[in-house]
Amino acid sequence: MSVAKKDYKRITTRSLIEMKSQGEKISMLTAYDYTMAKIVDSAGIDVILVGDSASNVMAGHETTLPITLDQMIYHASSVVRAINRALVVVDLPFGSYQSDSKEALRSAIRIMKESGGHAVKLEGGSEIKDSIKKILNAGIPVMGHLGLTPQSIYKFGTYNVRAKENAEAEKLIEDAIMLEKLGCFALVCEKIPAELAKRVAESISIPVIGIGAGSDVDGQVLVIHDMLGMNNEFSPRFLRRYLNLYDQMTAAISQYVSDVKSVDFPNAGEQY
Repeated sequence: MSVAKKDYKRITTRSLIEMKSQGEKISMLTAYDYTMAKIVDSAGIDVILVGDSASNVMAGHETTLPITLDQMIYHASSVVRAINRALVVVDLPFGSYQSDSKEALRSAIRIMKESGGHAVKLEGGSEIKDSIKKILNAGIPVMGHLGLTPQSIYKFGTYNVRAKENAEAEKLIEDAIMLEKLGCFALVCEKIPAELAKRVAESISIPVIGIGAGSDVDGQVLVIHDMLGMNNEFSPRFLRRYLNLYDQMTAAISQYVSDVKSVDFPNAGEQY
């Protein structure tokens, strides 16, 4: 059954909780620069995630670990300058919050003050409880992230589906409930069984945004370069490519090269 959409002129953390209560799904995509963020925002996206996936898609690193806090602030600042409607959530990068709750607060404050972002996202549950509490106590909105947590790739050694076993599944649900009680406004669940993701979404009143977590959650997130087909090397089951920009852009650039070399560009109408 379709749900009538409320016309939100500006998305806030409260908007997302309201959307869940009304049964309206939440749309979320990544963006890392001004031009892409302006397009994404104009298309009506609810949430823009300035993800540490910039480490992969923007800088070419194998993992998300190398990206720094300064680099995340740079990307987030570029995105914030472009948007009019979307809520901008910024990942706290690896090493900026795990070991020390005071360091976590300093990192979150820097992101909010220097980028203008609206919220931060942290990976993990009970093990980073103190960091989340300290950030929330400072009045900074926090989005949680459970399931596959890419910043912990070397701990798990694989990007395979998480929480297939009962013990890990139950801990994930406990962590989700804990994150809501602490005051997180939303939660990302990455690459977990669809049935478990449904249980999580039904267990808490804050929105659960899925990536590789089935359709029975409160919204979906994808990396913009993946869903537009700019990256042709990444093909997980959960990814739907809405365009094939890799081939289209390659063809356009090849045509440009050909036109320049044959002196077809610029033509008489393209000169002063």
